Amino acid sequence: MQSTVSLRLVLILGLLSAIGPFAIDMYLPALPQIGSSLGAEVGAVQASLTAFFLSIGLGQLLYGPVSDMVGRKPPLFFGLVVFAGASVGCALATSIEMLVAFRLVQGLGAAACMAVPRAVVRDLYTGHAAARMMSLLMLVFSVSPILAPLAGSAVIALTSWRGVFWVVTAAAVLGLVAIWRGMEETRTAQARLESSLSSALKAYGVLLRDRHYLGLVLIGGSAMAGFFVYLAGSPFVLINHYGLTSTQYSLAFGLNAFAFIGASQFTGQLGQRFGLVRVVKAAATGSGVVMASLLAYYLLGGEQLAVLIGLYFIASALMGLVIPTTSVLALEEHGAIAGTASALLGTLQMLTGAAAMQIVGYFSNGKPLPMVVGMASGALVGVALTWITLSGPQPHHGAAHE
Repeated sequence: MQSTVSLRLVLILGLLSAIGPFAIDMYLPALPQIGSSLGAEVGAVQASLTAFFLSIGLGQLLYGPVSDMVGRKPPLFFGLVVFAGASVGCALATSIEMLVAFRLVQGLGAAACMAVPRAVVRDLYTGHAAARMMSLLMLVFSVSPILAPLAGSAVIALTSWRGVFWVVTAAAVLGLVAIWRGMEETRTAQARLESSLSSALKAYGVLLRDRHYLGLVLIGGSAMAGFFVYLAGSPFVLINHYGLTSTQYSLAFGLNAFAFIGASQFTGQLGQRFGLVRVVKAAATGSGVVMASLLAYYLLGGEQLAVLIGLYFIASALMGLVIPTTSVLALEEHGAIAGTASALLGTLQMLTGAAAMQIVGYFSNGKPLPMVVGMASGALVGVALTWITLSGPQPHHGAAHE
């Protein structure tokens, strides 16, 4: 295992990991415009998000084992080609049904870029080195929620919402070039000999019986579920209800991403000093307290946008400590099946987020309260799972634990 982090690898894996989220974040400011352009209701437009999350989640179940069997690079090439083709389809869509269908295919392509980079990190690093690598990866990955909505606003102003999908097509092409020119295969031929379809099915069985692994995955999934609810509801709440322009919305959305990025850079240092388990316990609990406070504020009739943005800024920072750290801990004991373990992690987290988004979507009315209820519920479920999963004796993870 390596002890030093490759900046080039960080940039390439960060770019790949960001391609899927970029396809989400960049078109968020256009959601109301898409509804008007295609004559679709709020729920139908949000279905284009749900379709993407479902396919990017389920697709990882395939790419993870395949990357264990054939190596990390071939699935990345395939996924990016599928993603690029579907992006062109989205740009040319003439109905909301066509857009949703192409978003479904687009998510299947993007799934490769979600599952494989985490496996590459596990191929090369463990313990604190993995935590540092994952936090640096999150730094590059998390630039997307800051820059993508702003870039989307600019593209939409210059062209229309369709221009967003031409831009993400170009990003996929850039990803293909980056893999071809700058990334070496990290799954050795010897390791691949031990992987097959049968071993993949057995690996999924092992993982689904591992309560500690599932608990860690769902802690991160609960945090992400709250974020997905915000992702789907915030354009309508902040733009339609609070009257922000698409650019102002992009800045408000980016502020939360900035908090996530900043906090995630301390995971390695905090993990070395306190242990990664203690970091997760403190951050998840803090996030739950903040989101419960935000929910109480709206239940008591509060309406100030500054309170929503301010408290969610704090919660986002705490999530920046929870999500990468739980990913490292979940994969720590499963290096031999890192691709499969990473795939199941991504699938369960994406499906959790998609389910939360869809459930809250049924109650969405363009006002803040339904969205805040969903966000707070995710955080509070995460708190419960944290203390159930991480209380008592822990599996040995080397330096990753207290």
